Order: sequence, then C-alpha cells, then structure tokens
Amino acid sequence: MSHSLLVAGTTSDAGKTVITTAICRALARRGMRVAPFKAQNMSNNSMVTRAGAEIGRAQWIQAVAAGATPEPAMNPVLLKPSSDLRSQVVVMGEAAGRLEAQEYAGGRAHLRDAAFAAFDDLSTRFDAVICEGAGGIAEINLRPWDYVNLGLAQHGSIPTIVVGDIDRGGVFASLYGSLAVLDEADQRLVTGFLINRFRGDPTLLTPGLDRLRALTGRPTYGVVPWADGMWLDSEDALALDSRPRRPEDHSGALRVAVMLLPRISNFTDIDALTLEPDVDVSFVRGPAGLVDVDLIVIPGTRATVKDLGWLRSRGLDRAIRAHARAGRPVLGICGGCQMLGSAISDADGVEGESRAGVTGLGLLDVSTTFEAQKTLRLVEGVELGTEATGYLIHHGRIRRGAHAEPFLDGARNHTVYGTMWHGVLESDGFRRAFLTEVAGQVGRRSFRPDPQLSFAAARLTRIDRLADLLEQHVDVDALVDLVRHGVPAGAPFIPSGPR
Repeated sequence: MSHSLLVAGTTSDAGKTVITTAICRALARRGMRVAPFKAQNMSNNSMVTRAGAEIGRAQWIQAVAAGATPEPAMNPVLLKPSSDLRSQVVVMGEAAGRLEAQEYAGGRAHLRDAAFAAFDDLSTRFDAVICEGAGGIAEINLRPWDYVNLGLAQHGSIPTIVVGDIDRGGVFASLYGSLAVLDEADQRLVTGFLINRFRGDPTLLTPGLDRLRALTGRPTYGVVPWADGMWLDSEDALALDSRPRRPEDHSGALRVAVMLLPRISNFTDIDALTLEPDVDVSFVRGPAGLVDVDLIVIPGTRATVKDLGWLRSRGLDRAIRAHARAGRPVLGICGGCQMLGSAISDADGVEGESRAGVTGLGLLDVSTTFEAQKTLRLVEGVELGTEATGYLIHHGRIRRGAHAEPFLDGARNHTVYGTMWHGVLESDGFRRAFLTEVAGQVGRRSFRPDPQLSFAAARLTRIDRLADLLEQHVDVDALVDLVRHGVPAGAPFIPSGPR
C-alpha cells in the first residue's frame, strides 16, 4: 500500500491545487517527507527544474510547499494546449510530440504507464504522496481511459477526498452526485468530502453536512472559508480572476496593462507586479483597456502566430504601436518578445497547424524561427545594473539585427523591451530597477517600488497562511490517518438509479 491521498474535485477550479498545496505544507510541518503528484496536468503554465526538465507550475509550487526538490516525476505528463484540438505533450519533463483531440480517449496508454511508474517511484522515496486530480471526478465518459483521478486511485489503492466549491452554488448536490454516478469499486475509494470557499456563518451548513453524511456514509473533513489574497502560482487562466486588484481610486499607481491572450502561458510572470503596492495591474482584451496606461506587457503564449493574429483582429497591434511611438514603455516576454520583432517563421509547424511566416509588430529589430528542439534551462545574469534570474521555455529562436540592443536574451529599443526570460520579475532588485526606469519614462518621478518587498518571502507567507487555514478548519489528523492507513472499510455503495 502506498502512503498517499488523492484530492479530487467536483469540477475544474474547485480549489484542488490550493488544497493540495496546503496539505503538502501541513504534513511537511509535521515532519513528514512529502511529494506532490499530478499524473497529467493540462496547463500552459510551467516551470523548469534544476535539471532542465519542464513540469506544471502548480506541482512546482506544491514541491516548494512540501520542502521537496521539484522533479519531473511529480508531474510526469504535461499537456500544453495550442488550440482546442491539439496539445503539445511533455513526458517526464521533455517534449514528446502532440496529442490530437480524437486521441484523447484511447490513445494515451503510454502516458498512463509513464504516470503510474512515476507515482510508484515517488511512493518508494517519500513518506506521503499527495496527489491532485484533474477536472471533475465524475467525468464518467472518460473513465475507461482515466489515469489522473480514479484510475490513479485504483492503481495505488489511494484514499480520495472530493472538494466542492460552495461559491458556485449547489455544492451538496454536486458532492452527492459526483459520488452516486461512480461504480461500486470507485465509490469504495472515496472516503469523504471537503467544502471550499465558504462565506458566512459555518453553523448554517450543519444540517446540510449532517444530511450529506446520512446519505453517503462519509464525513466532510472541513469547510474552508473564503480568503482574499490566497492565490498561488496556478495552472490555467481561470485563476486570473482571483489575482489581487487595486481600488479604482488608486490614482497614484503605475498603471500596467497585460494582454490577456487567448493562449496565454506562464502568466505567473506577472505575479510579482501584482504584489507591488503602487502598481495597478489589469488584464485587457481590447484597445479601450490601453487608454492612459503606463506600461503594456505582452506575456508568453503557446501559439505566438495565432495570438498575434488575435491582437491584429482587435486593433490591439495599432494601439500597442501608438503607445510605443509616444515613447511609452512596452515589455514582451517570450512569445510577447517574438511578437514585437519584425518576422516570425514556423515552416515546420512547431506551434500547430500554421506553417506560414508572418510579420511582427516591428518594434524590435529581431526575427524568430521556430525549431523542434525546445530550450529548457534556468538562467541568471546582470541587467539594468542588478542581478536577475529566470528560466527559458521556448521553441522560438530569436536573432537580433544590427539595431537591437541585447536585453535578457532578447532585445531593447529605447522604451520597448523584449526578453525570453520567464520569471525575471521575481528578482526583486531587477524588478525595482525596471519599474523605476519605466516610471521615469512616463514622467512619474515620485514613484518608488517597495524596497522591502521580497517575492520569494511573500510566496512562502501565502503558503504558510494556506496551511494555517487548513489546520484551523479541516480535520488534518483525519487526512494524515488516511495517508498512513489507507481507505477505511465500511463505506456504503450509493446507487445512482432506483433501488
């Protein structure tokens, strides 16, 4: 028996990632050697490990919470969508081809085998493996091919808890229904429930919790209250709505507009900006959102050519050029840096279906060629007179022209900056130097970034607050007992049809 726990959910974005992170931290604080695990992650937010492997950003932050070194076994399969019908596949940290939508059901046996092997490996090296499911646990249409939720649970005889988001409404029905549609073998592994994002007096839930236990024979391990500012490095753009927002009257702030690209990736690059007290960050989809902003940021994307086309279809290209012509700063990160250049070539269709070359925004003297070999590594250097660190995840190779000033593996042209480095704004000294320079360019001479803000310390503080919240509102001892002793006997089968 593996010493493990599966955190599943009634839906996507029910809070599985945050709850898993909190459990990892709580168990690590109790002296257990803990590894996070997600058999298959579908996300364009990823991170590079010390060994140069690519894993989901969520599993990376969960490893940080657990006090473990992030490694590919913690996220053995990563799917990076480039369209609604196609994803790049990353297996054990390395690019491994593509997965088409029609292959999603039956064409993943090799991915399942890689995932199970990674789980088995972690189980031999850690006291506890805390697994995060994907989507909803009751996706019975996909159950025959599932290896992320109950397929994984069956493989490892893993006790499973189901998280429901009460803020969406209908939480009792969704928890009960998610259990009732499962077959008897799968139901046996579901040990109980957890309710997330509750606002109000928790005693009002008592009748519902009692009824849920009477109907299912399973406990609710806790009710986690709504807590502002508890977001973490996340998997998908659904989490953008939970990012901090400044009050509307924050008139003295440096105003930053981030392009909310359809296939935005590694938007965690912006997190450090949202923590600065005098920086107002907004995510925009149209030219109206760029009026009177100080800095425009074009983030990374999984489909540079398609998202450049999206910018043009909305007139954002003209608005960005006008902003730059007025001497106001623009920052492009990875795919955003490539868009700022003169030309993009993807003759081999590395990004997807399109193989045509396109012209860029023409604000930087760089050109991009996509190549099959992906660049994955941590980087460090000096820029703007201060040390900076980051990581590279890209297929696009950029070439600087004669008029391009080097800038963090990218280029600079006066107030237009392009870098291939993800995560560089988490470097406190560089972030302060960059924001100070930007503020000077737009005439905000009184602006000062917070000299005491440490992004790394802020991240650890949020993780500890999550673990504290879990300890206060969830029966963590019961979860530890599940990890150590497995699925308890005696939980009844709940038929989904007439008895």
